[in-house]
Amino acid sequence: MAASRSREYNIEQIGFPDGASEVTVLALDTTTRTGSAAVVVDGRIAVEMIGDPALTHGERLPGDLMRVLDAAEVPLQEIDCLAVAAGPGSFTGLRVGIAAVQGLAVATGLRVVPVSALDALARAASRSAAPVAAWMDAQRGQVFAALYSPEGRLLREPSADSPASILDAWDDLTGYAVVRFIGEGAARYAGTVRARLGARAVVEPTPPLAGSIGLMAAASPDRAVPPHAIRPIYIRRPDAELARRARTAAPEDAG
Repeated sequence: MAASRSREYNIEQIGFPDGASEVTVLALDTTTRTGSAAVVVDGRIAVEMIGDPALTHGERLPGDLMRVLDAAEVPLQEIDCLAVAAGPGSFTGLRVGIAAVQGLAVATGLRVVPVSALDALARAASRSAAPVAAWMDAQRGQVFAALYSPEGRLLREPSADSPASILDAWDDLTGYAVVRFIGEGAARYAGTVRARLGARAVVEPTPPLAGSIGLMAAASPDRAVPPHAIRPIYIRRPDAELARRARTAAPEDAG
């Protein structure tokens, strides 16, 4: 398959070959400090590896991708598509991860499936009849949050706010006997969640996301895009932009 793959990107012609569930996917998540990489083969996670939090993503990439390929015993030439977490998450982490995947896609002629990290968290949650609250740590006392039905349907759009404000906005949670919370934000603010919902709140362990991202990519051929078309999902403006706006506005405020 690799020998016949075109290096020309035409967004009108993007798609996977027949039997998309049998594609081999190299997936990357850099939305958290640890992050992860995975190889998905024929609809299953062959290998998933978490990163070293002592090193930045810039120091670990593209090495992490090469290591997971070696562990899976899958050469790069056998990869059918790439997948990457498009956000939300650390601005620097997202920029480095997306750039690494874009560079690999350009070099190999591969297509890329961008995946929401919140969607991936919801997919990684244990299967049950309870809805899933995906909470990522957004720093500054906030979380990136989205609410999903047990079947994975989006119930509440992604937002960034304090845990208490998110729970206030999600006033319909009182109608559920159990709500599953997952993600680093859920783990960090588990006390706030349990104080509000009591025994109805179940906080699940935070999983690596690259495997789920790869599985979602293999199942979603219509989401493949050329590398230049990947758009980061920020939800909240990057801290650097907020600081720049604050500096620009300061002289006017002072006057």
